Amino acid sequence: MTEDPAPPDSNYLVGINLSGRRVVVVGGGTVAQRRLGLLISSGAKVHLISRTVTPAVEGMATSGQITVDLREYRDGDLAQAWYAIACTDEPDTNAAIVAEAERHRIFCVRADIARLGTAVTPATARFEGLTLGVLAGGEHRRSAAVRTALVEALQSGVIADTAEPLAPGVALVGGGPGDPDLITVRGRRLLGRADVVVADRLAPPELLAELGPHVEVIDAAKIPYGRAMAQEAINNVLIDRVKAGKFVVRLKGGDPYVFGRGYEELLACAEAGVPVTVVPGVTSAISVPALAGIPVTHRGVTHEFVVVSGHVAPDHPDSLVDWPALARLRGTIVLLMAVERIEQFAAALVDGGRPADTPVTVIQEGSLRNQRVLRATLGTVAERVRAEGIRPPAIVVIGTVAGFETEVGSVEHHV
Repeated sequence: MTEDPAPPDSNYLVGINLSGRRVVVVGGGTVAQRRLGLLISSGAKVHLISRTVTPAVEGMATSGQITVDLREYRDGDLAQAWYAIACTDEPDTNAAIVAEAERHRIFCVRADIARLGTAVTPATARFEGLTLGVLAGGEHRRSAAVRTALVEALQSGVIADTAEPLAPGVALVGGGPGDPDLITVRGRRLLGRADVVVADRLAPPELLAELGPHVEVIDAAKIPYGRAMAQEAINNVLIDRVKAGKFVVRLKGGDPYVFGRGYEELLACAEAGVPVTVVPGVTSAISVPALAGIPVTHRGVTHEFVVVSGHVAPDHPDSLVDWPALARLRGTIVLLMAVERIEQFAAALVDGGRPADTPVTVIQEGSLRNQRVLRATLGTVAERVRAEGIRPPAIVVIGTVAGFETEVGSVEHHV
């Protein structure tokens, strides 16, 4: 065994193929638990030895992902191993494991004192066929921080993992409720690779500021009850740009398929032979109430929630909503695009039997710094909305959960 540990900068970073090969892990606590996932996903035949194991490790054994011996480590346990990890809470045991590994020329990680092992586990991540590994001379927080920053840069498109442009096509990307940090990582990555971005008014504007000067940005804003770009014109723009050899991101607020007409755009592209990728978004119907401290469901309180479009009035011939049936539900109702007609919706629910004292919360500009939260009842919400000047975009939550008041961040402002 080497008496003097090698300096940290002598580590040689290499990818080891462990598929089908025996790996021995000694120790069954949280340290082992964190290491096992990657070993299992690499295809290694993992055998774990420990007097006790965490419930998660026990679950891995029960499902057949690893094998386990519930006992103390004994010399000879590393027989036939290609790789070993010593992660007990006993320094003498870990030292003995490293010594056995050294005798048999098996590389061994010592989790408690990394420099005394013969291998060091890097901070790792996988990203679309890439495996990233960062070593920082045993400074695990530093290596983890750099690893995370690299992954975020790749996900957001700040670092391109290929010089090749994306093939022409359309990505229907949900931008989330408004906060630019709430777009999915895949959505942000594709946005960073776009040649053309066709953006709605409710798409997070900060995301557009990140685009390079070469990206063509087309405003497809559909301002409620005002100037709008016809849906057919939007469809034509998507198709024309793709036929010109461009990769187009159709950036929408929330989720493309939650009252976002995303499926209409997909059908138009499919009919024109244009390939489409759908990237779901974080819908405002759930996320905005959550950020205001309201769960749309809660154990023992509600077993259902319904999301309803307020685009047309309850008595409009184009309405597809059964308002009397909706009023009889006991769960949560989330109304989108409902502020302009809040009097009619509230009246329809009360007339259908929903109690007038049912809690209602209205959230304007949800997830943004200027978010406003108004709390009322079904009988008073219309008057309160008008008195406080609440305007779109706003989410209306109706039901017992709307009466919950829990501070969840610095963006909530009661009016």
